[in-house]
Amino acid sequence: MKNVAIAINPYDYIIQSAPKLVISWVKLPFVIGSDIAGEVVEVGSGVTRFKAGDRIVAHSLSVDKRVNRACEGGFQEYTVVRENMSSAIPHSMSYEMASVLPLGLSTAACALFQKDYLGLPFPTTSPNPSGKTLLVWGGSTSVGCNTVQLAIAAGYEVITTASAKNHDYLKKLGAVEVFDYRSQTVVVDIISAFRTRTIAGAVSIGSGSFKKCIQVLGGCKGNKFIAQVTFDLPTFPKGASDFPLFLVGILGTKASGSVSARMNGVSSKMVFGSDLMANEVGKAIYQDYLPEALEQSLFIPAPEPQVVGKGLQYVQEAMDMSKKGVSAKKLVVTL
Repeated sequence: MKNVAIAINPYDYIIQSAPKLVISWVKLPFVIGSDIAGEVVEVGSGVTRFKAGDRIVAHSLSVDKRVNRACEGGFQEYTVVRENMSSAIPHSMSYEMASVLPLGLSTAACALFQKDYLGLPFPTTSPNPSGKTLLVWGGSTSVGCNTVQLAIAAGYEVITTASAKNHDYLKKLGAVEVFDYRSQTVVVDIISAFRTRTIAGAVSIGSGSFKKCIQVLGGCKGNKFIAQVTFDLPTFPKGASDFPLFLVGILGTKASGSVSARMNGVSSKMVFGSDLMANEVGKAIYQDYLPEALEQSLFIPAPEPQVVGKGLQYVQEAMDMSKKGVSAKKLVVTL
């Protein structure tokens, strides 16, 4: 695949800052990057869905422990991609817009549809209402935007959280109610919103989200399971000397979260966004659902792309910008 647009994820700068902590199996130097969109240039003998010249979006998998191949990294001009992790995109959609999808989409799909997570029915372009409501904490994040839309496509209502400026955007994506996560009464308010609803579980995204979801689920009826996308991390270390305290902070936060979950009758499991490559969820999303949903404009690539520059030399600048924080946008580099 010849890459035309590549998007940046927070995971990328975390890998760069602490490779031995998050991808210890990889021998450096290495090509990372998960989100790519471009044109097929050649297909393998067993590939039937694509041909040279097709426009596609793909989740590149170089850093997955089961893959561990630099040729499958996104931050380069050409990438080897997998059929079950790629989708055709309509001619009306720009490569920049499509490139924001893969890792956020895959992570959301792992949380929602894998059997040992929330286990929802697969999304379709004409879903049957389940009568249940999912809580998505962190709706304006990349994973959050995709989780909201995939859950709706599976037949679920969605209640989510975001800063006030992003409420209208999330309602555009289909959320029935959006709450300001900064509000002092947000947990009480969400529990109140679920008073006449059955909760289908929760997806926790962002710092502090896990404990808040535990509190909400403890006060609701329904499935008390949290698909945990992010750890409630302490401040990310500025240098190598800070890593011991950082690791102690992670362990302490994880332990206190586990105690709180048990006290509220809540179970949870950490999500790994590339797991769908090895099970039926990858095909269900990238082959059976996404191509038709994009063609019919039933799924919106989100958050919106913000192009940093043209050329691989802009990847580092984009990662530095991502580390400083971006709201309801995804940074993209074109080639």
